[in-house]
Amino acid sequence: MKKKLAFNSVIFDLDGVVTRTATIHAHSWKQVFDEYLKLREKRDGEPFHEFTYQRDYLIYVDGKPRYKGVQNFLESRNIHLPFGNPDDSPDKETICGIGNKKNKLFDKLLQEEGAEVFDSTVSLINDLKNNGIRVGVASSSKNCLAVLKSAHLEHLFETRVDGIISQKLNLKGKPEGDIFVTAARNLDSLPENSVVVEDASSGVEAGRNGGFGLVLGVARENNEKELAKHGADLVVTDLSEINVDLINDWFLRKPKDFFLSFEDLKKAPEIFPAEHLNGKKILINPYYRRSGKSIIDIKQKMTFFLDYDGTLTPIVESPELAILSPDMKKIVEDLATIHTVAIVSGRLREDVQNLVGIKGIFYAGSHGFDIEGPGGFSMIHQQAKKTIPLISLIIEQLKERLNNINGVLIEEKRFSVAVHYRKVKQLTDLSFIEETVNDTVQEYAQMRILHGKKVFEILPDIDWDKGKAVRWIMKALGLNWNSTSVFYIGDDTTDENAFRTIITRGTAIIVSDDISKISTADFQLQSPEKVKDFFEQVLAISKK
Repeated sequence: MKKKLAFNSVIFDLDGVVTRTATIHAHSWKQVFDEYLKLREKRDGEPFHEFTYQRDYLIYVDGKPRYKGVQNFLESRNIHLPFGNPDDSPDKETICGIGNKKNKLFDKLLQEEGAEVFDSTVSLINDLKNNGIRVGVASSSKNCLAVLKSAHLEHLFETRVDGIISQKLNLKGKPEGDIFVTAARNLDSLPENSVVVEDASSGVEAGRNGGFGLVLGVARENNEKELAKHGADLVVTDLSEINVDLINDWFLRKPKDFFLSFEDLKKAPEIFPAEHLNGKKILINPYYRRSGKSIIDIKQKMTFFLDYDGTLTPIVESPELAILSPDMKKIVEDLATIHTVAIVSGRLREDVQNLVGIKGIFYAGSHGFDIEGPGGFSMIHQQAKKTIPLISLIIEQLKERLNNINGVLIEEKRFSVAVHYRKVKQLTDLSFIEETVNDTVQEYAQMRILHGKKVFEILPDIDWDKGKAVRWIMKALGLNWNSTSVFYIGDDTTDENAFRTIITRGTAIIVSDDISKISTADFQLQSPEKVKDFFEQVLAISKK
């Protein structure tokens, strides 16, 4: 009998993970680029500098969509060509033409040389499938299927999202996570319950940006630190070092107690050493993966993303009772005078703004669908906006269907509806509520369910969440992850997407008094009171 595992699917990158065609790719790129650079030397008198593996292929081309790779490299040489069209002939002097010339050469070399297969990867895939885990492949390459067929591996994968499919679906390339998210959805899985396996920096960054529960880096080029820096949670040199149990253990890990980990924030270590997971030594950076930086750098500004309910205020029976205490309000105000502060809540943006009542900070409401900040910053997710009439219809239906349930509370929002059952006493009533919510979501394919603390929330089935909202605010403010110490503090399952966005860039802290709590977060604080203690330490450091 197969044991129930804590993850559902694994998405593998192709080149460098399943097969090795990097040599063929690099050879193709070098021949095409060197020919073009020599043409410019002869025709235009430009000095010739050859295309190299270390300085050019790995930096500008590896892991990127083909045309993006052409553009990246040429711009690095201050060469600007028209993009052209995907059907440009290989002799046309456009981005597409050069990319197509490379592809034609790659196809020729692939037929002649074939693709090398990593047997350890195939072994892991078979082990995953034998344990009921669904497996897919995602690649920027338009040659993905040809490579798989050349190695007789296409039968291993239930879904394939490659450069051809990406173009049809208009998916963003790496480092955005679109191809991996699409593959997970094709496998009826969510990113948070899935694994990405990648060997390139842009790929592990895409896994992180996609909100995947585990981003596993495979360091084929002695690039362990580089993969960790860009977002790999675990780094191995070969997939023979990993197995189903190790992956499952990762999904069942628990955050560390923050105050037991650091007696003094100023002395927080720069980076955790390699730890042991299930008896095997693997490069694991459990809270902060940027070498040379500590958890708090007193020379830097800091950025704090804070949930409201259960983080700044205790959890209460009804949402309207969650009032920010004067002491907490004062300390958050003090924090905001020195550092960047944003409130990220499932509540309506206007409601949380009124409850917090602090000017000059960002507010992201409705799980990030509605964002407003000082200086005229504003964003309402346009896809979510289109679902407002449907949300109103669902609210009316839920009111009618749950009208006779004692203790149920339907919280009406613009972009979602929350069904609170904290006061519901009867188990039969609870079962009926859950059944009703599930039936409603099945009735409307555009909707999904978020499971929070004693609440079911129905919201648009859009690839957007608190983590995406955090990235939007960072970009809107022009904040660089490497030049600010970033924290996200939250208490609920709805904050896990933000934790996954933060953990390889900053510090994620969950607020919970449950010491057995399983969470993506790096650390744990037991209560909003402990959150206030943490803020006091930060302020004490900041004012010195």
